[in-house]
Amino acid sequence: MGYSCVFGAGALCAAAFVSSPVFAQASADDANKSNNPLNLAASFNIQNYYTPSVFGASAHTNDLLLRPTVPVGPNSLIGVPQIFRGTVPLSTRPDPSGGYNTGLGDLNLFDIFLLSEGDVQLGVGPLVTMPTATDPSLGTGKWQAGLAAVAVSATRARLIGGLVQWQHSFAGQSSRPTTQSLTAQPFGIFNLPGGWYIRSTGIWTFDLQHGSYYIPVGLGAGKAWKGGSTIYNAFIEPQYSIAHSGAGVPQFTIFAGLNMTFGK
Repeated sequence: MGYSCVFGAGALCAAAFVSSPVFAQASADDANKSNNPLNLAASFNIQNYYTPSVFGASAHTNDLLLRPTVPVGPNSLIGVPQIFRGTVPLSTRPDPSGGYNTGLGDLNLFDIFLLSEGDVQLGVGPLVTMPTATDPSLGTGKWQAGLAAVAVSATRARLIGGLVQWQHSFAGQSSRPTTQSLTAQPFGIFNLPGGWYIRSTGIWTFDLQHGSYYIPVGLGAGKAWKGGSTIYNAFIEPQYSIAHSGAGVPQFTIFAGLNMTFGK
C-alpha cells in the first residue's frame, strides 16, 4: 500500500475524529492561526503530495511530510522570537531500473527570526537540508544550506503571503551533481463561516542548476475545529502545473493535510 493510500485512510479517520461532539466550531481567527507559518505556537502537520502524472514520463510520485514546528521566545542572546520547523519526508520515486523506491528523503530544517509582528508579519532565517535519503532516487546526496523568508498579512476575511526558500549544496557525495534550488510559495486563504475556508498554496519550484521548473496553481478547501486548546485543520487542494520545463516534474498533484496547532 502506498503512502497516498495510507494518508487517505488517515484523513477519513481524522475527519470522523474531529466531527465528534467534543470538538467546537472554530472561528476565522482560529483558521488563520492554524494556516499561518509565522504563528508563535507549537504545531505538528501531516501533509501529503500525491502526483499521479508527471511531464514526459509514465510515472507517479508521493511525498508524505511530517512537520513539527517549535517557537522560541526572545532571550538575552536573540531579542526576537524564532520559529524552528523541521520537514521529514517519506517519499516514493521511480527507480531508474524499474519499479519504485519508497523511504526516507532528505531532512530539511529552518529557523525563522520574526522581525515584524504588525499588520504584515515578516520573518527570515537560515535553512539546511541534510542528505538522509535511504535511496539515491529519494534525495540529492548533498548537504545544502540557504535562506528562507516569509511575509504574511492576516485579517478575519483572509490570510495572504508568501514563503521563499533558496539553497545551494556545499558538501556531500562527490559523485552526485551540484544542486541549487529556489522555491516560492504564494498563498491565499479566504475564510468562510464555521471554520471553513478556500485555499491556494502551490509551490513554484526552480532547479537553478539544471534549468528545470514547474509552477502549480491550486484551488482547494479546508475546515478548522477546536478541541480544548488545540486547533485541528484538515484540507485538500488539487494543483495543476500551468508552466514547466523539463521531464519528470509534476503535472497534476493532490495536496492534502491535517494541521494541529497547540495552546494558542
